[in-house]
Amino acid sequence: MQDAFDSASQARSRPLAVHDDGPVRASPDPALKQLLIDRYDEIGDRSTGGTTYVDRDGWWRDPLILQRLPAALSESFRNAAPTIVLAPQSSGFLLGPLVARELGIGFVPARKEIDLVADSDAWNTATTPPDYRDRHLEFGFRRGAVTGADRVLIVDDWVDTGSQLLALRRLAQQVEARVVGCSVIADGLSDHRTRRALQLTSLVHARELWR
Repeated sequence: MQDAFDSASQARSRPLAVHDDGPVRASPDPALKQLLIDRYDEIGDRSTGGTTYVDRDGWWRDPLILQRLPAALSESFRNAAPTIVLAPQSSGFLLGPLVARELGIGFVPARKEIDLVADSDAWNTATTPPDYRDRHLEFGFRRGAVTGADRVLIVDDWVDTGSQLLALRRLAQQVEARVVGCSVIADGLSDHRTRRALQLTSLVHARELWR
């Protein structure tokens, strides 16, 4: 069983840092944005030393959020005609297939724990820059899952340092696929250069969730 406070949960310590915004985009679904804000929660008590952790269970539990998320995450990239959705373990494994189904395209999982089941099992891999816990994580997909003919949309629930999405972008570029952009629920980036490099769109800024 994974630790409750693993990489699926972003740590938050107060006071909050000031975030440098990139271009402001109107939400494609204002009602969904309000639901995301209303259902957002954090976990933390004396055992976590004053640090709080993002709790996404309220999002996944709400049927209206699940119903609206695929279209909202897809909207900015429909005209880019992606052929594949690429998403990281673990929340991306929930969102990626929903967005792929909305767009009528395939889904490729980028795994953290790469299990070589045979000597001939070949993977494309990339290692992240330091993440929010100063870790370097390896992501990968089986060779041939993404090719140079693909147009890749990267999907995840939350971006903080951008390290995981940058690694996935590099993975796609290794096989000469074109990355059309990244779509996330919440944008917590503090560096607008990373936001531009990822061609990132989001449904809500993290500061709108913290209260």
